[in-house]
Amino acid sequence: MKIADTSDLWWKNAVVYCVDVDKYLDDDGDGTGDLAGLSRRLPYLADLGVTCLWLMPFYSTPGRDNGYDVSDYYGVDERVGTHGDVVELIRTAEDRGIRVIVDLVMNHTSDRHPWFLDARSSRDSRYRDFYVWRDEIPEDPRETQFPGEEDGVWEWDERTEQYYLHSFYSHQPDLNAENPDVQRELAKVMGFWLQLGVSGFRVDAVPSFVSSPERREPQRDHDVLRALRRFAQRRSSDAMLVGEVNVPHDEQAAYFGEDGDGELHMQFDFPSNQALYLALARHDPEPLRASLRSRPEISTISQWANFVRNHDELTLDQLTDDERAEVFAAFAPEESMQVFGRGIRRRLPPMLGGDPRWVRMVYSLMFSLPGTPVLLYGEEIGLGENLDIPERDAVRVPMQWQADGGFSTAPASQHPLPAPDGPYAPAHVNVEDQVMDPDALFPFIRDLARTYRQSPEIGWGDLEILDVTAPSVLAHGARTDQNRFVALHSFAAEPVQFTLSVGDEPAGTELLCLASGERWQPGADGRVEMELDGYGTRRMRVCRPGDGRLR
Repeated sequence: MKIADTSDLWWKNAVVYCVDVDKYLDDDGDGTGDLAGLSRRLPYLADLGVTCLWLMPFYSTPGRDNGYDVSDYYGVDERVGTHGDVVELIRTAEDRGIRVIVDLVMNHTSDRHPWFLDARSSRDSRYRDFYVWRDEIPEDPRETQFPGEEDGVWEWDERTEQYYLHSFYSHQPDLNAENPDVQRELAKVMGFWLQLGVSGFRVDAVPSFVSSPERREPQRDHDVLRALRRFAQRRSSDAMLVGEVNVPHDEQAAYFGEDGDGELHMQFDFPSNQALYLALARHDPEPLRASLRSRPEISTISQWANFVRNHDELTLDQLTDDERAEVFAAFAPEESMQVFGRGIRRRLPPMLGGDPRWVRMVYSLMFSLPGTPVLLYGEEIGLGENLDIPERDAVRVPMQWQADGGFSTAPASQHPLPAPDGPYAPAHVNVEDQVMDPDALFPFIRDLARTYRQSPEIGWGDLEILDVTAPSVLAHGARTDQNRFVALHSFAAEPVQFTLSVGDEPAGTELLCLASGERWQPGADGRVEMELDGYGTRRMRVCRPGDGRLR
């Protein structure tokens, strides 16, 4: 692949960091994190290597679903700040070389949104068709996203005596994506935030938005997504849409659009994320290797977003029942650690028993896979979860800045959620200790971000799966016309020796380890003998004679 010469594709090699504003840093001491507090931490994020800040919903909300129950797309939740705080955050982030993207919740609103309040006031309301109503529940309704929490996706409205559709919670009625008025309103919302300076949107629950109310499967007609992308890029040529599209790889291809020029710029790779945990449970990279091979070929102007954890449950819905049971047994053996029958409500370090080798291997892998890495706040210090908190909120604990927490000067009882306890309490896991400790997780993640940014072939290149004689080692790379990157990750707890084949390269080519500076020279057959410690990693640049690339 030849790297395109365009700055509009800034997201191709960005380092994305997801923040839940009200849980990051409280600036005014009222117990809730805020935009001013986040602005104070921009130097920290710049030092970490973040180049794109993703803000989870900070809009006006009743607060029943972590902000995803939006009551005003143009408003700012008064607990976290004002529009002036948003603009100041964006401006200050730009000074640090950090772009800002925000969540776009297109699938539904809160039932307290003025549109819905008007829509349920009368069947003749001008906003009635902003939502989906039926006299009777369809014979084959789609399944709820929250089994065990909701009985179905149709809710009876006493006042107008019809059912309304809600793919998620009953207090989140689905918008009618087929209504041109809805499409125009969503475009206006995008235009508003683009005008304030955001660089794009993380689009929530995309398959639900483009699916028919009567059927489980998505529509083949994605005109709404195409129209929204065209609108965004008319307003800002470098605007980016990254979609939450949790479907198999062969279905994800449709959401990029033909030749990547039409719908989403970037999609989270949910299939490979789920395969990763199956591979970790088996200590065998084959499930992940197979998933990576199944990635559909994408355009140069499209991208995969790689992630280890997100702010929701670790969903395993694309695994078979037996595979899911394997992952549960390994990482969530207690029922209290599971949610919705399909997911895990834990963060990575506790799942891996706190083994620093294993944790680092996983993050090294994320920063090595072709695509764009996405971190959830706190991952850089090994933040844990609090299983005493219900459902998905277990992983949405406040950021831990100091041994006493450092999130807020207000009493802990006023914080949005309680901190983890035990080995993941703030006294043991916090930023202040780790930034001063060269052996901590924070400097390790910072180095991964640095070498990722220095290796554009990872973000721009084509995936290679390389031959290696040890079944427990995943050998892969990324290649452009100019550069080549090779990575090794051992899924075994014990040391392993093996032979790696890098294929045809000119005589005198060397493999340079980006962490240690060690060098290996493949033989004439392209093979080289290596070894790795338990859960060992190696990230290498292919240095050909005369190419001038030393580090």
